[in-house]
Amino acid sequence: MAENLQKGILPFFFVSLYGSGFIFCEYGLQNASAMAFLCLRFFITFCILAFIVYLFELPLPKTRKEFLHIFIAGSLTVGTFSIGGFLSVSYGVSGALNALIIALQPVLVTFLANRLLGEQINYRIVLGLFIGFIGVAFVVVSKIDLSSSSYIGIMCSIISLLGLCFGNLYQKKYCSEMNLFSGSSIQLFASTLLTLPFLYFEDIRVNWNFEFIIALSYMGIGVSIGAVSLLYIMIKNGEVSKVASIFYFVPVSASILSYFLLDQEIDRYIVLGIFFIFGSILLIHKKRKKKNV
Repeated sequence: MAENLQKGILPFFFVSLYGSGFIFCEYGLQNASAMAFLCLRFFITFCILAFIVYLFELPLPKTRKEFLHIFIAGSLTVGTFSIGGFLSVSYGVSGALNALIIALQPVLVTFLANRLLGEQINYRIVLGLFIGFIGVAFVVVSKIDLSSSSYIGIMCSIISLLGLCFGNLYQKKYCSEMNLFSGSSIQLFASTLLTLPFLYFEDIRVNWNFEFIIALSYMGIGVSIGAVSLLYIMIKNGEVSKVASIFYFVPVSASILSYFLLDQEIDRYIVLGIFFIFGSILLIHKKRKKKNV
């Protein structure tokens, strides 16, 4: 039962929460400058989690070393990933191009997990990763706008990608046993500190209207607590390379939700991309048949 939950329900909820985050992010950035939005999101969510930890007397890291590992993992997975993504958007990189760059994450994580964590790679995983990337390309290709993108923006997207990759690997190696609430509160505190210097270079703007409060609440609770917790549970219980492949579904989720919430069309390329991505996930997660001795 627990294995079925891990393989079916958790990835579904993760993709739904994470994919819809792109939509609420757009609403948030319409009413606040990028780093101000991020800093508020991280700090408010940190306060909520810290209160939960205090209220229920949840366990904290036992040593400074354990605290530092959690701090570093959060700085990468949450802080670097989010800051890089938000800065890339502010430099004109479209959400579609961002999605395509982040779609390299499963490939990069799989290679690094093999080298650093000793996870096995076979031809099915390699083929699945290749097919999945093609699927993401089909989903986002019609929305990619290169004309407004800058080299700095694309570099920020790459930094975002590297933060997510190395953060997931670091989480798997050093933080798999952390308490989700106390550990996440430390990681959000780390991400808040990481965001603060960028405020100095920004024309800070916050419009506290209903749309912004909804976006801030969703990004804080739905994504920073809900989606990230699900990601960490999946990383703890499975191979990080296979968990990374779930990210192929995030642009699909964002496209489907955009259809219902923003009246954006789902064209034949998106449908074709969805089939490619489903095929890739089946290949990557297919179990090897045990040979009878």
